[in-house]
Amino acid sequence: MQLALTGATGFVGRHVIRLAVRRGYEVIAFTRDPSRPVHDCIETRRFTTAGPPDLSGCSAVIHLAGENVAGLWSRRKMQRIRDSRVLGTRQVVRAIREATLPPEVFVSASAIGFYGDRGDAEITEDSAPGTGFLAETCRDWEAETIAAESICRTVRTRIGLVMGKTGGALRMMLPIFRLGLGGRLGSGRQWMSWIHAEDLAGLLLFAVENLDIRGALNATAPWPVRNSEFTAALARSLHRPAFLSVPAFALRLLLREFAHELLDSKRVLPATAAAHGFGFRFPQIAPALADAVA
Repeated sequence: MQLALTGATGFVGRHVIRLAVRRGYEVIAFTRDPSRPVHDCIETRRFTTAGPPDLSGCSAVIHLAGENVAGLWSRRKMQRIRDSRVLGTRQVVRAIREATLPPEVFVSASAIGFYGDRGDAEITEDSAPGTGFLAETCRDWEAETIAAESICRTVRTRIGLVMGKTGGALRMMLPIFRLGLGGRLGSGRQWMSWIHAEDLAGLLLFAVENLDIRGALNATAPWPVRNSEFTAALARSLHRPAFLSVPAFALRLLLREFAHELLDSKRVLPATAAAHGFGFRFPQIAPALADAVA
């Protein structure tokens, strides 16, 4: 099977490629610069928000491309975050609709930001959307996939904080924690819903392969943790102290809107993945972090 993969050069994309090739897929990478080959991919094609990609020959599509959300959210940054997701997905769906032989399945990334700040409530795929910039962006992002549903099986994967060796959520945290300067954010009581990069790659391919999965799919580990628990586990894995804390007002002052993504509480459970028998390699945070920092 030929698998189209946008965002192929990103952190998650590289994990998907490695696992897909081991399973016998022929991966076609979609990037901004198709002149640069992507390791282990049989071909590289162009992908931008300006026009539909060439999906010819592809039986499945995994769409991961989008602006990195980390960093200071200026107006320009927020516009790039939204446009890269909404307009990029619109072009993929346009390509699916215009294809002479459309793919059998379309797996599109989304994010648990869809749910907004939900306190201690347990969230499943049936939970209502939240409010705020990222929730509204995710809602519009997912809305773009609806036009593909009448053509092929469509899955919207709401991805949590991704943990892994070479990127994801840990890339900004590790240097601070290795210096012994890590600590909880705000009260530390907010829930963090996370997933190891290897499990995320596996779940994305699980969505491709399992004909019964369609619609929303929470891509999070089954054991979310509070920020204080995460902080303690990361410090232990690095054999460093973590007795400091960053006040919520300071985060809001320094990071503006992005502070919400660090302070909002999302206790997201992978109900659909569990119901379909997906087996997580890293269901708990301590082993996941130990692997990620090894």
